[in-house]
Amino acid sequence: MEIKYVCPLITVADIVKSREFYENILKQEVEVDHGANIAFKGGFAIHDAEHFQGLTGHFIPSKTHSSKDFMELYFESEEIEKLEEKLGSLNIEFVHGIVEQPWGQRVMRFYDPDNYIIEVGEPLDAVVKRMVQEGLTEEEITEKSSIPLEFVQMMLK
Repeated sequence: MEIKYVCPLITVADIVKSREFYENILKQEVEVDHGANIAFKGGFAIHDAEHFQGLTGHFIPSKTHSSKDFMELYFESEEIEKLEEKLGSLNIEFVHGIVEQPWGQRVMRFYDPDNYIIEVGEPLDAVVKRMVQEGLTEEEITEKSSIPLEFVQMMLK
C-alpha cells in the first residue's frame, strides 16, 4: 500500500478574505478552486471552517493565537525587505520583523487573517551568497548554516 503526502490544509473563517491574502499579498497562485476548498500551487490548501466543521463534526475554534501558534506556513522570497514594508503598510500583525536565525537565514513571521503564523525567509542560496559577501569562507558558511559543503559549493556556481 502506498500513501502519498499531498499538502497541509488550514481552516479559515472567511475563504474569500484568506484567498485574497494568499493571492494578492503573498502572490500564491490557485491551482484548484472547489469553492469551500482552495489548493495553491505552492502545495497547501485553505478550507472554509464552517464547511469543514460540517464535514467533520468538530468545532473549529474562533480566532485565537494560542491554538494556532504551534504551526506555520513557510515561504521564501528574495525581496523580504519589500514584503516587510508592504505588510507594515497593510497593518498586518507581526510575530516579529526580519531577524537573523542562528543558522544565518533572515526571516520574518506574521499572522494571516485567521491568525496562523506565516514565515517568510530568504532562499538558502541567497543566504550563502550573502555570507560570501560578508567575507565567510565556504567552510565557515557550512559551519554556521549547517548546509553541507557540497551544497554550498553548488549554490556558488
